[in-house]
Amino acid sequence: MSRKVFSLFSPDIGIDLGTANILVYVRDHGIITNEPSVVALNQKTGQVVAIGHAAKQMVGRTPGHITIIRPLIEGVISDFEITQEMLSYFIKKMNRPRISLFSRPRIVIDVPSGITEVERRAVRDAAKSSGAREVFLVEEPMAASIGVRMPITEPVGNMIIDLGGGTTDIAVISMGGIVSSVNLKVAGDRLNNDIINYARDEFKLLLGEKTAEDLKIAIGSALKLEESLESAVRGRDLVTGLPREVMMTDSDAREAMSKSIHTIVEGVKTVIESTPPELVSDIMHRGITMVGGGSYLRKIDTLIEQETKIPTRIAEDPMTAVVRGCGIILENLKDFRGVLMEREEEVSPQ
Repeated sequence: MSRKVFSLFSPDIGIDLGTANILVYVRDHGIITNEPSVVALNQKTGQVVAIGHAAKQMVGRTPGHITIIRPLIEGVISDFEITQEMLSYFIKKMNRPRISLFSRPRIVIDVPSGITEVERRAVRDAAKSSGAREVFLVEEPMAASIGVRMPITEPVGNMIIDLGGGTTDIAVISMGGIVSSVNLKVAGDRLNNDIINYARDEFKLLLGEKTAEDLKIAIGSALKLEESLESAVRGRDLVTGLPREVMMTDSDAREAMSKSIHTIVEGVKTVIESTPPELVSDIMHRGITMVGGGSYLRKIDTLIEQETKIPTRIAEDPMTAVVRGCGIILENLKDFRGVLMEREEEVSPQ
């Protein structure tokens, strides 16, 4: 009875709790939030100044007492209290029109494959403390596969690569379970750092994180392009300490990111090598699907296809695949209960 009463006041929510972005799906409404996983904190007062887009705009532009915090590092919670604040903000923002004593939603939230029990408990506790009545966890590659409508419950091999901000999750899924997987701490953030380090070493130029990310988007690629790209980059000269502008090309960006991209490709090969041959045969026929913001990197799918000899495609709207999967699970919870990790028992209101 109490479950029915709560459902009247609290729509179910799916959350893609990413290192770079947090996306929120509300049952019967679709995706309503896609904002950076960034929080601005006033160190003098201990108060949160801004969250999401507003905080991202402050990166590199704040006074000393305002700190920009990314509470998730490499896919896991690094700052519990700030993560709780961030989740509470988005849940209240979603629920504001009918906020009440009974507004305690059920939440499906994704976690990287292979995380520890301590890390899983941190996610559950943060969601509960943010107002969740009941918390369900699902592994990222599983949610992404559901989001792109792969037949994960059938006895066929489905291979997915989730190239996100903090981690790259690579998995083969069959009959509702992960057969083989690798979770790499190499993804979009590492590529940004690669560009920062390259500019420092080759051009003696200090770049900010946002500048490096913009450069990656503007000229980054995994393979040589038909037409060369270049972009003006502004930073601080490490010799004179004064501002300076240089031109960087797609070749420079490719060289900067080459080691990290190679690591991702080797991770894909490792998963294939540990997959049963029958499923490999399925994957060769069905292909590899890429999701996540990192899959927008030019020719990353072509490189993986060349290296594995398996057709590779980028899913439609790859950044929202995981949260769409969480949404599908919410809409069909009974059918997908078997793909969930252990769930937190229902929390009764105080």
